[in-house]
Amino acid sequence: MTETIPDETVMLNIKNGNLAEMSVLFERYHVRLFNFFLKMGLSRDTSQDLTQNLFYRMIKYRHSYKNGNPVKAWIYQIARNLHADFCRKQRKDDELFKLTETFSGDLAEETGDYIEEDFERLSRAFSELGDAQKEIIILSRYQGLKYSEISLIINQSVPAIKVAMHRAIKQLRNIYMKQL
Repeated sequence: MTETIPDETVMLNIKNGNLAEMSVLFERYHVRLFNFFLKMGLSRDTSQDLTQNLFYRMIKYRHSYKNGNPVKAWIYQIARNLHADFCRKQRKDDELFKLTETFSGDLAEETGDYIEEDFERLSRAFSELGDAQKEIIILSRYQGLKYSEISLIINQSVPAIKVAMHRAIKQLRNIYMKQL
């Protein structure tokens, strides 16, 4: 039954003090958000911690949600901010970004006509992209967000998002092909 209630309605109830409904949003988004952090190059433990912190921030800043805006965009904006805060803290400690070892062990495996070498090559190529390019590909292709939602999250126009996505995919393709 909770699957039929729109995110915006659930969020309005949370905003009005019904914090128990946060479990609905948690069930809908926790795996996606964990994968978002994981694909942004963080370890499994850090991704789990940031996912938990994200839901804490959603409760803490529930009053900042603007009625009528997509909840998904608001959640991913918080996720981006958490990721940026974590990375700033890491830089202060003189540590560089830690790239994911490989996606194959941490993500659901799919069967197909591809061999493991292809996935490893793609993973290496993906790790060579800039952070902004990684982020836009993750939000669109892995998280399934629409360009209009990404536009709200990144605070850029939809045409700018389309151009950035085109360039990121082109760059990924170039890096991948150099490995062949």
